[in-house]
Amino acid sequence: MEKIYYRSSHEYIKADGTTGYVGISEYAAKQLGVVTYVDMPEADDEFGAGEEFGAIESRKAASDLFAPVDCTVLEVNEDLESNPKLINENPLEAWIMKVEISDPSQLDDLMDQEAYDAFCASEQH
Repeated sequence: MEKIYYRSSHEYIKADGTTGYVGISEYAAKQLGVVTYVDMPEADDEFGAGEEFGAIESRKAASDLFAPVDCTVLEVNEDLESNPKLINENPLEAWIMKVEISDPSQLDDLMDQEAYDAFCASEQH
């Protein structure tokens, strides 16, 4: 069953077994505004938890993207190359990379939806 986990830097991973989809949260998409470009990794790239895997740019800001867990990239969402605004329309469906999760126990180090919502609320004050 798919479950969503979050980093404090606002990336999410939708995990189902050892497969995960990584993108940015709705909160992050709202903060960025209209996304104009997504710098994505290549298939077969490997990243450690917390390691930078790309960047996202909007009219307002640019932000680095960080891997939520140790992973290997299986594929990237090529639709974002021609239409990065998909992230604004539905951030939880417009994933940036599909990954093989190296160590699923690392998911326990991330926030669940409830903890993430509380984290975002605390950032707004």
